[in-house]
Amino acid sequence: MTVTLFDPPAPVADFRAGSIFRAALGAEFERLHPELQRRFGFSTADGIACIGTGRMERIERGRGVVAPFLRLGTRRNILFPEHGRDVPFTIANYAYRDGFGRETVTFVRTFQFVRPRRFDATMVAAPGRPGTIVDYLGTHQHLAVDLRLGVTEQGGLVISSGAQRVSSLVGAPLLPAAVTGRADLHEWFDEREGRFRIRVRVTNPVVGLVLGYQGWFTAEYPRVGPEGVPSHVRPVRESFRL
Repeated sequence: MTVTLFDPPAPVADFRAGSIFRAALGAEFERLHPELQRRFGFSTADGIACIGTGRMERIERGRGVVAPFLRLGTRRNILFPEHGRDVPFTIANYAYRDGFGRETVTFVRTFQFVRPRRFDATMVAAPGRPGTIVDYLGTHQHLAVDLRLGVTEQGGLVISSGAQRVSSLVGAPLLPAAVTGRADLHEWFDEREGRFRIRVRVTNPVVGLVLGYQGWFTAEYPRVGPEGVPSHVRPVRESFRL
């Protein structure tokens, strides 16, 4: 069951737009490879999901000092301490309206280690901030991260994280850079192999690499039936704080 941190304010029109990625990128969205346009171009109105299945060819983590923090993150499905090669992987993207009426997309990544690990996020548009999406991390949306989007010359999608806030606290205070991780993602479509490829690195200005992974997946677009979005991909708690 999903709960909210506090009563939502009056609905905002921008929160009810179609694809949040199309809205963030504007005309740049059309430069994405057609397969990425399909993958990131749907919204609640389309009644579909995107389910990716593949393998992460390499998953690495930083120095031992980061391991305790990564283990702590597993309690809320935010990062994990394991590393390895050729790890089975799935990603579940569902579009739905959250408790505040915002168009929302799930990014539930599952890494099939001996003990499966999840890295959960839910994304919403950032009204008044073109090119930006807000990424709520974990099962309880404790952290809200600004994401800046761009398109490569080859039609790939690049995402870089910016300001990070503790959305579970009043005022959503900013976290200092020294205790946060900067995430850089590049996703593109490999036409020769007929599949998506992804590369992610999370770094910290003090310790360097925190976590990184790269690999591939193929995607299916199942219909979302009358039962709606599965409860296991939705957060336990929602926050309105951006």
